Amino acid sequence: MADQFDCALSVPPHPLYFSTNTPPSDLLRRLNPKHTAANLSAICSLIPDHEEELLASVDQPLSVRRCKKTGRDYLLCDYNRDGDSYRSPWSNEFDPPVEDAEMSSERVRKMEVRANEAFDVYRELYERREVEADGDRYYEGGTSSVYFWNLDDGFAGVVLLKKASPAQKGSSGAWDSIHVLEVVERGRSAKYKLTSTVILNLGSSGEGLGELDLSGNMTRQVEADMVVEGDEGHVSNVGKMVEDMELKMRNLLQEVYFGKAKDVVGDLRS
Repeated sequence: MADQFDCALSVPPHPLYFSTNTPPSDLLRRLNPKHTAANLSAICSLIPDHEEELLASVDQPLSVRRCKKTGRDYLLCDYNRDGDSYRSPWSNEFDPPVEDAEMSSERVRKMEVRANEAFDVYRELYERREVEADGDRYYEGGTSSVYFWNLDDGFAGVVLLKKASPAQKGSSGAWDSIHVLEVVERGRSAKYKLTSTVILNLGSSGEGLGELDLSGNMTRQVEADMVVEGDEGHVSNVGKMVEDMELKMRNLLQEVYFGKAKDVVGDLRS
């Protein structure tokens, strides 16, 4: 699948650059990815008839909300949204409440609960490895959420991970990953299709540097046939696929995109 990762310098495009026939999704891809949420809200207010389509098709940085019943944070996306309400994976309730909301089956809900527990542990271990690897540099925060729903021949879901760096003078950073999966069950095996998107925002400013904004997103897709030992096997298989994809995309960003940016900066200085 195609991916994009742009180094944006916070310079807005000229309004005449776009024609009146430019699709809203194409327009958003040409604007600074750091401001996708604000730009999406503005476009939806101009063309409310396309709001549902845009919210379902445009990846944007994840927002965090606290579950009123359990006091735990969870992530918001189109997959746990019903109108203006969002479902908490911890309480399985919508906020604000929704009447006659479509809910997953008891079996899929149990897998969802187990997956949330597993990815919460994964997130904590990942943060600990970051602290050990980076010494004094401490990464605070971090939120994960998993949502599953029924399909005719299996189930689908999304794994969300958000990581923001501590607020520091002149610098900011956030990593949002959205892993959408589709599982087709075939007896004791299953076919998994995983589509992963990473949204990265990095910013720095200073008197000597000025303002620098490196923001963008990248999408990758993978399919695999795997053996399943009960519903716990689904959770394990999904966890392995997501962890492998996170590692691959992180290495790709570090080696390819950041490496290229470093070469460009070096050429400018020479």
